[in-house]
Amino acid sequence: MVTFNRASLLRGMLAGLAALEHRPDAVIVVDNASTDETPDVLAAVDDLPLQVIRPAENLGGAGGFHLGVEAARDQGFDRVWLMDDDVVPAPDCLGVLMANDEDCLTAVREDTSGALVEKAAVRFDLRNPLRIKPKTAMVETTYGTRAAMPERVEVENVAFEGFMCRRRVIEAIGLPDPSFFIFYDDVDYALRARRAGFRIWAVRDAVLVRQLDFDQQHDLAGWKGYYMYRNLFAVHRRYGENAAVRAKPWLIAAAVVALAPVRGGRAEVRNVRRALRDARRMG
Repeated sequence: MVTFNRASLLRGMLAGLAALEHRPDAVIVVDNASTDETPDVLAAVDDLPLQVIRPAENLGGAGGFHLGVEAARDQGFDRVWLMDDDVVPAPDCLGVLMANDEDCLTAVREDTSGALVEKAAVRFDLRNPLRIKPKTAMVETTYGTRAAMPERVEVENVAFEGFMCRRRVIEAIGLPDPSFFIFYDDVDYALRARRAGFRIWAVRDAVLVRQLDFDQQHDLAGWKGYYMYRNLFAVHRRYGENAAVRAKPWLIAAAVVALAPVRGGRAEVRNVRRALRDARRMG
């Protein structure tokens, strides 16, 4: 689990882990140099097999997951369950996942009202250059409710909120890429896993409750917007299935510049220009 300056959410998440019916063998928390009371919250934990990794600086979610998965791998664990600090698992969530004999699994998220909010892609299209957004269908929009889902749904990307993989996956594709810093590191990892021949299954009855609303898509002119654009562009460059898709970042950037007077303005234009330049450096 990766956390940064969200001690109040972290308390709830740790309580959820402590209440699991299937107890984890270790809980590895990467505290990304938090400056709030997060160290005190972690120091007070006495009901979990807690390990805390605290880098000297904030490495972002991507850097944190890189460190956490590396630590789990080096300690010889067979399965690694990735988690954010703003989700709480149902008491049987881990047990439900462990009962599935698959290499890659993910829990299915709902909000605090019980509504399905699982945004893992049922279809992630990197073939059609005319699709601005590659995620063309997701669990939430395809099924509407958890009850309408089959027991397992194959997905083409994941969030690092409830994703579980076996050790053999890590050995085959390596660690999460820390260069993403924030956003799309989980998409990158899922694409790498699928290209290595692993299938990813969303497990209907593995319930994960998300404590916050999804609102990051409204920040395209802020600092997060830079990473959203840069990392989206990097994914297209790395995994686009044809030259037109790999060139799609240029089309997106041109559209942002053309629409700047009626939407994000100069700040979003600066973000997309920097993103276009820097995505090339990510390979």
